[in-house]
Amino acid sequence: MNDRKAEYWQRNLRYLGILLSVWFLVSYGFGILLADMLDSIRLGGFKLGFWFAQQGSIYVFVILIFVYVRLMNRLDREFNVHEEESPGPDPAGPHP
Repeated sequence: MNDRKAEYWQRNLRYLGILLSVWFLVSYGFGILLADMLDSIRLGGFKLGFWFAQQGSIYVFVILIFVYVRLMNRLDREFNVHEEESPGPDPAGPHP
């Protein structure tokens, strides 16, 4: 059982590492280090380096949250640790 927990945790950390690396690349790399090079491209009237620094990294972060949720839901099902759907309240109300 401990091997399964360790494997689950390792995969979780791998997902986190990859997704945080993507976010770092977009926010720090595109928004700061490569901004001058990207400024030759325009997006909606704004220089692309400026756009990544101001908006792009936020959009990418939100997208990465949804990607992480999807990956973790799949991982939870694979390791059978997913949350079960609970039945909703009885529409007829409480029973006496």
